[in-house]
Amino acid sequence: MSSRENILSAIRGVSIAPKSLPEIPDFRLSGELVETFTQSILGNKGEVLTKVEFDNWLPNAKFSKIISLSSHFQNESTISLPEDPHELEDLGLAILDGQFGVAENGAIWLEDSNLGLRALPFITEHLVIVLNRKNLVETMHQGYNLIGNAESGFGLFIAGPSKTADIEQSLVIGAHGAKSLRVVLV
Repeated sequence: MSSRENILSAIRGVSIAPKSLPEIPDFRLSGELVETFTQSILGNKGEVLTKVEFDNWLPNAKFSKIISLSSHFQNESTISLPEDPHELEDLGLAILDGQFGVAENGAIWLEDSNLGLRALPFITEHLVIVLNRKNLVETMHQGYNLIGNAESGFGLFIAGPSKTADIEQSLVIGAHGAKSLRVVLV
């Protein structure tokens, strides 16, 4: 018998009692989803607004270039969506609809169907995501169940403005994407 056969024979001869899988804890949150989601967004350096608050904020923000693909704010665009994302290098504000939000961490799911261009949520200087408060789930487990086997070409979770830090723990907001995130709950 070769060394290989000896090793495989020894492995086959070992009997290990089967173990059951561990119980999956119940990760559901107790309490109000909107409040938990709001606290998560605030913790991620974002801001949560009502539609009225957003309507009051936008005229004072003074963005020269705005693209709104949101069904709730269809008349806010000051430029049309170009085919080439390079033309958006100086985009001030993008307004997009989110599919659903996750209360435990403030993550918001966006799909191709709401983006226009995949680069849009990253190339804009400031990002607004409009989200129906009825589309909040408690946990990422529930969020991934909503995504399931969706036939989307692209999707992502966004949980706040872009953040990065170096080894000295110097936090930089907006280095790799939007400098701010505002979520409008409708």
